[in-house]
Amino acid sequence: MASDILLPGQSVSLPRGPAPKLGGGLYLRDGQVRASLVGVAQYEGSSLAISRVRSHPPAANSVVLGTVTRLSPLQAIVSISVVDGVPLPAGEEFNGVIRTQDVRATEKDKVKIGDCFRGGDVVKGVVISLGDARSYYITTARNDLGVIFATSEAGASMDPVSWQEMRCPKTGRIEKRKCAKPETL
Repeated sequence: MASDILLPGQSVSLPRGPAPKLGGGLYLRDGQVRASLVGVAQYEGSSLAISRVRSHPPAANSVVLGTVTRLSPLQAIVSISVVDGVPLPAGEEFNGVIRTQDVRATEKDKVKIGDCFRGGDVVKGVVISLGDARSYYITTARNDLGVIFATSEAGASMDPVSWQEMRCPKTGRIEKRKCAKPETL
């Protein structure tokens, strides 16, 4: 429980024994302790409280999630909305750039951005440097990095079938993407 991020309204599992005093960020409803803030439940003396998880700007080696907003032949522009598992407040997104040489670790010269990403794709990446004044440089050159969610032309959520292809469940059509290996495998 100590490292699980709770969402507002989510029930909090309590250890056996005497019930702790409820501190900030927690309330009791229908005999169930629930979170009122996004954060981690921790003991502060004899009371249980939620400490807020604060967002922070990306740094080198931060794992980020973002949406592809623009494509060019040499790079994909990403709007970063999650940094190290913590969502950024609305309107405070950062821009990131995935260059062709940062898409995958091998055959870097054969990468075509249009075959790896499309506008609206949700991408998981790692910040490799702070880049220029406007954006961060992001890499997807690991198996667990790449597109984690994509919508097909038919409007359906696509399923990965290999590291470079996703399939539309409605039409069966296959589209090229640089897919992230699912965490469950």
